[in-house]
Amino acid sequence: MPVITNIDDLKRIYKRRTPKMFYDYAESGSWSEQTFRENTTDFELIRLRQRVAVDMTGRSTATTMVGQEVAMPVALAPVGLTGMQCADGEIKAARAAERFGVPFTLSTMSICSIEDVAANTDKPFWFQVYTLKDDDFMRRLFARAKDANCSALVITADLQIMGQRHKDVKNGLSAPPKLTPASVANMMTKVRWGLGMLGTRRHTFGNVVGHAKGVDATGSLSEWTSKAFDHALDWDRIRELRSWWDGPVILKGILDVEDAKRAVDVGADAIVVSNHGGRQQDGALSAIRMLPSILEAVGDKVEVHFDSGIRSGQDVLKAVAMGAKSTYIGRAFVYGLGAMGEAGVTRALEVIHKELDTAMALSGERDVRNLGRHNLLIPADFEGNWA
Repeated sequence: MPVITNIDDLKRIYKRRTPKMFYDYAESGSWSEQTFRENTTDFELIRLRQRVAVDMTGRSTATTMVGQEVAMPVALAPVGLTGMQCADGEIKAARAAERFGVPFTLSTMSICSIEDVAANTDKPFWFQVYTLKDDDFMRRLFARAKDANCSALVITADLQIMGQRHKDVKNGLSAPPKLTPASVANMMTKVRWGLGMLGTRRHTFGNVVGHAKGVDATGSLSEWTSKAFDHALDWDRIRELRSWWDGPVILKGILDVEDAKRAVDVGADAIVVSNHGGRQQDGALSAIRMLPSILEAVGDKVEVHFDSGIRSGQDVLKAVAMGAKSTYIGRAFVYGLGAMGEAGVTRALEVIHKELDTAMALSGERDVRNLGRHNLLIPADFEGNWA
């Protein structure tokens, strides 16, 4: 068993064990990937204040997210095609999150269905929806999530159209994967992954195939997704979707102060400051640079969560100390899943928790809920001086 001390250790194993098509899907951004890169490098500009001679006994990283108790301010973000990173990936990730005491968010575009995940877990999970034009499908999707006892709904607002991700286009990304000479040759080198896929029946989008009208095969699914996303999405539509769900609603994909204000107006219980991991609008500011101004505008009116760029417990600490209620990890848990399956997701959570707990202690804090800007050194021009 390799010694895993940080998320990059998992990433290196993940790259060796996962087909290139799916590694590239996770480890890429849109266009030039500027925003994808800066999501992580901008965290390096924020420094931590070290404090000493403070009683560090009885530390706690526990907090809440939309009223739910969590072991640390971290949730597993919705990631499409997770079941292609590792066989039955969504089930394995959900189980690891459940045991650790953090939320798992299932994507609409998952390989394992809502029903699959519910049947293989004991506690409620969260469900993420895209804004699709088909009201019949959407209403049935909401009903399925309710029947599965999902405890919160995450509406993704920043994917009306898909940003171009060059690697996905070149790889011909699909689920199940397209069998070309190049992809077959690459998959033949990933024996562990291949054996896992041979042992599962779940190879396509479980929430869509057999549920959306006219979708019964990979070819028709591709055609459906290109037509299904609601290009006409506006705030009235989001307000309508919010009215369909009687539990907590989290609105994901907020990167602008005005949009944050509108999210409050339509009744979101929480917003997620996020640029979709740098996979949509390339050239946008990193999520961590936008966090302060959004918090200043709406922080006392709605729960503000943070996504995009978290790769360590120190990153979690920085986002929370800056004012976010909690954070989401996507790539960090996918690295663990692709590297070591369910145990890898657990290890990713353990690593991040250890880093958060240690950094919090060395910052002179015993309770994650007491973190604040007093724990940080932030460059005076961090948000930029834009005309």
